Amino acid sequence: MYEYEQALWEKGLLLCGVDEAGRGPLAGDVYAAAIILPVGVEIEGVNDSKKLTPKKREKLFELIQEKSAAWSIATATVEEIDRLNILQATFLAMRRAVEGLSIQPDMILVDGNRAPEIPGEAPIHTLVGGDAKSASIAAASILAKVARDRYMEKLALEYPEYLFEKHKGYGTKLHYEMLRDYGVSPVHRKTFLKSFYKQQSL
Repeated sequence: MYEYEQALWEKGLLLCGVDEAGRGPLAGDVYAAAIILPVGVEIEGVNDSKKLTPKKREKLFELIQEKSAAWSIATATVEEIDRLNILQATFLAMRRAVEGLSIQPDMILVDGNRAPEIPGEAPIHTLVGGDAKSASIAAASILAKVARDRYMEKLALEYPEYLFEKHKGYGTKLHYEMLRDYGVSPVHRKTFLKSFYKQQSL
């Protein structure tokens, strides 16, 4: 996980890892995190958030924040997702996360094959499968995932009928059942539910 970082750290570069959580769900904001690990600092257990248990992610969430040189978590709202589309809203959340850092990185590593436009002089490098190759991106994926899961648990208290705490807004069988029973809430992404609307009108 640190090989990619090591080569760049040896050049004295301060790296920022960026990743998102919640691109696919039918409900809730999309989250992004940006993190700068101090040069040479390795955090044991950091991995792609999807490969970790919720308990392990929670533990690492606090540890990553403690050990990082700087970190930031940002969102794009359901309204922004519907207005801009999910890709552009994700890029917006990523840009907000980087802009929220207290120090400026020398290079930005973004998971995936497309990068957001981020003002500043730091070059942006995309890394496909980055959350499994770069510790900085993996750490960002953990921050974004835990923050979003906590947010969905809060939404579950506001909208208990949708059982958001169980499916986190993803399009599971249970979630579609709740949508059929209770209709669409203000926190659902209307543009993600076009096929659902179509089915309902048949």
